[in-house]
Amino acid sequence: MLIAALATLVGAFHVLNVSGIIVLSTMIVRITHISFMMTIAFLSFPLTKKSSGSAADHVVRVILALATVAGSLYMLIRWQDIASSGGLTSRTDAVVGFVMIFVVLEATRRSVGLALAIIAAVFLVYPFVGQFLPGMLYTRTIRLERLFTFLFTTSEGIYGIPIGVSSTYIVLFCIYGAFLSEFGAGDFFYTVAKKVTRNLVAASAKTAVVFSTLIGMISGSAAGNVAVAGVFAIPWMKKEGYKDYEAGAIEALVSTGGQIMPPIMGAAAFIMAEILGVAYMTIMKTAIIPALLFFASTFIIVHLLALRNGIGVKSGEEKPEEKDKNLLENGVHFLVPFITLLVMMFMNYSPFKAAYWSILALLVVNIIWNRKIDKVFIDKILKSLKDGATATVPLAIACAAAGILSGVLSVTGLGSKMSGMIVSLSMGIPFLALVLTMIVAIILGMGLPTTAAYLILATVIAPALTEMGIPALTAHMFVFFYGCLSTITPPVALASYVAAGIAGADVNKVGWTAFKYGIATYILPFMFVYGPALLMQGTVGEIVWTIAISLVGVYSLAAGVVGYLRSALPAWARIALVLAGLSMISQGLVTDLIGVAVFAAIYLVTGIKPRQAAV
Repeated sequence: MLIAALATLVGAFHVLNVSGIIVLSTMIVRITHISFMMTIAFLSFPLTKKSSGSAADHVVRVILALATVAGSLYMLIRWQDIASSGGLTSRTDAVVGFVMIFVVLEATRRSVGLALAIIAAVFLVYPFVGQFLPGMLYTRTIRLERLFTFLFTTSEGIYGIPIGVSSTYIVLFCIYGAFLSEFGAGDFFYTVAKKVTRNLVAASAKTAVVFSTLIGMISGSAAGNVAVAGVFAIPWMKKEGYKDYEAGAIEALVSTGGQIMPPIMGAAAFIMAEILGVAYMTIMKTAIIPALLFFASTFIIVHLLALRNGIGVKSGEEKPEEKDKNLLENGVHFLVPFITLLVMMFMNYSPFKAAYWSILALLVVNIIWNRKIDKVFIDKILKSLKDGATATVPLAIACAAAGILSGVLSVTGLGSKMSGMIVSLSMGIPFLALVLTMIVAIILGMGLPTTAAYLILATVIAPALTEMGIPALTAHMFVFFYGCLSTITPPVALASYVAAGIAGADVNKVGWTAFKYGIATYILPFMFVYGPALLMQGTVGEIVWTIAISLVGVYSLAAGVVGYLRSALPAWARIALVLAGLSMISQGLVTDLIGVAVFAAIYLVTGIKPRQAAV
């Protein structure tokens, strides 16, 4: 009851703050935000699974929650004095800062995971051991008092850009998504997806692709997308003939695309806009073609798998069910808040303002549509505020931990040193630097939320890429993309874990299958680095040509991976198709034409000599 009340209260606080009904300074909003989020985390998550429910566990929860509130109240009282004195701090500030850093680490361990907490702790140790490290890792010792006051009292620590993004963009979009879900938009989108794909080959899997695309437009969480879309699509795919691990892998793959699908991308995309100092609309515009290619590649994989395995149109599915008709008729009003969101973003309103007005639009059209305001309506509003705030908790705490990472990188100068290391290791060759970046991004993303992984990469590696001549926005999109793909990259693949649970399949099998099916998407970032037209950079003709070639390349890669084009493919043809797809990455005219020629030749040959389907 207390947790629900706190979540509802902080949800209402953020909506009222964005509305302008209450006007507070940025620092007050950030302090209040993380205070509520960590308090909810401590009250929600036990010390350990074994200690859950014990008297000792309850005592520890209360102590940590009170420490969070006390530290936050102290900062609310002190921050103006610190700001007006030019950053002059006291020993008391350092002590309270130490306590707050500790509770951030513990909240991270409980709500996000041990990996991020350990990495943040290692970063905290670095300033004191850096004097003993060789080469570029060397740094002068930083006093304990200075480190904790820097991380606690400045805008480069736990109250820095990541928490600023969490307290505006992330929380509002989580609340927006909760409102849409609570008022029935999920069912409406699923019905639309079903109707669009009803008479296609492998309708269930294609429904999952379309549905996850729609959900991805209003949600930036891969695991969340799996949880929403997977409960519908995975059982239907299994019933249609897909193996349990195939159904789970397809759902994990398409749901991962939600983080790169505008208008609501993953949380890291909002941080990218802040770091680069560009409008979020610019990030959206840059991401739209890669996002569509991501879903196109998945759609092609699904289609070829169905042809290979003999999955056709389901009999009896041609006529829509009566309840589907009713959902379509009664759910048209859900388009109003979505259109409101897009229009306001195009009018250069801030994304969180657009989300606020979209929530109001949803409520207004719901009142007009149903012609009543009753207890059920009020309960839905309160539940949406609660659910939205609750969904923000792990993201907000990950952002606070990310603030520790970025603060240490800033105060020690480690970020610029590691950028130099990347340039040195790659011998100044951009392609090698990109490959190194891809590997580091995927490894970091395995153990960290995309937000934290992106922030480290943006601070450490993106500057190295820009130093080699790659535009800043392109470099940041590159690291962001691979951070997102970590959710389907074994051995740690969060989206695959959730999908495996729904499918009742082996986690490793789902993870490796999703990785295999998504191989074309791992090539996409290289495509937009070497073909900037994919990021809307260039003339209309260049953009159209690059999209067309990229689609052929993605189709070629997908066919090689699945082993089917117009018929089952022998090993040599699969290898040739993969190489043809890769040849179209560089976007050079000669390599493009060679790739297209190889693809066309194999396409014609397989049509002439169909073979028995490969296993």
